[in-house]
Amino acid sequence: MHKILSASGRRILGRLGYDIRRVDPSRQRKAGYALYTYLREDGTLDYEKYRRTQIEGNKRKTDRVWVIEENIAFLARQIERIVGSPRFGLCHGTRRGLEQAWFKKYLDCDVLGTEISDTASQFPDTIQWDFHDVKPEWIGATDFIYSNAFDHSYDPEKCLNAWMSCLRKGGICILEHSSGHAASAVTALDPFGADIVMMPYLVVTWGKGLYGVREIVEAPEKSEDVQYLFFLIIQKW
Repeated sequence: MHKILSASGRRILGRLGYDIRRVDPSRQRKAGYALYTYLREDGTLDYEKYRRTQIEGNKRKTDRVWVIEENIAFLARQIERIVGSPRFGLCHGTRRGLEQAWFKKYLDCDVLGTEISDTASQFPDTIQWDFHDVKPEWIGATDFIYSNAFDHSYDPEKCLNAWMSCLRKGGICILEHSSGHAASAVTALDPFGADIVMMPYLVVTWGKGLYGVREIVEAPEKSEDVQYLFFLIIQKW
């Protein structure tokens, strides 16, 4: 496009409100969602590139905290309302581990966090782990899962199915979804993004009748960095 349009042509289109730029071939955009793909020239997944990008991004942002304690307290009440008194929960992509600490505080149960970076060892109740994988002892034995890092998945369908396999029947997976998780926000560090109205459709499609969106609730608190903040409560049928 840059070669076809002259500089004056681009300026004219710019004044009319159009932004002409080169499309990143790694960024696949479909109606309502987008995915950055870590592909080699032969079309296979470059997992080491993905892993390296995530670890480097984690270490740059180790001091940053997205989760809000008031929201975790709110979600603890939702968990008790839906599943009763939980015994075990998982939090994925937790960076500093505050999620599991606060869930333990409000639910008085065992909660384990996962983080792909080797910084995981610095924080309590956190293991270094790629959240696309599952441990055998988690399968069918988890009461709830929480994550605000679903946008860090290179394969969201694979990821959500892995998480849902860990839940017992009736268990719930809570995905935090803000304007920062939208399709327009996709980068190499945050490879998956979807508009909030698209998420229930994707969940139903990926779930194939095994799970679905039970409800979407607005967060009681949000940072000034986002326009909106919701929680998708996905239940295993």
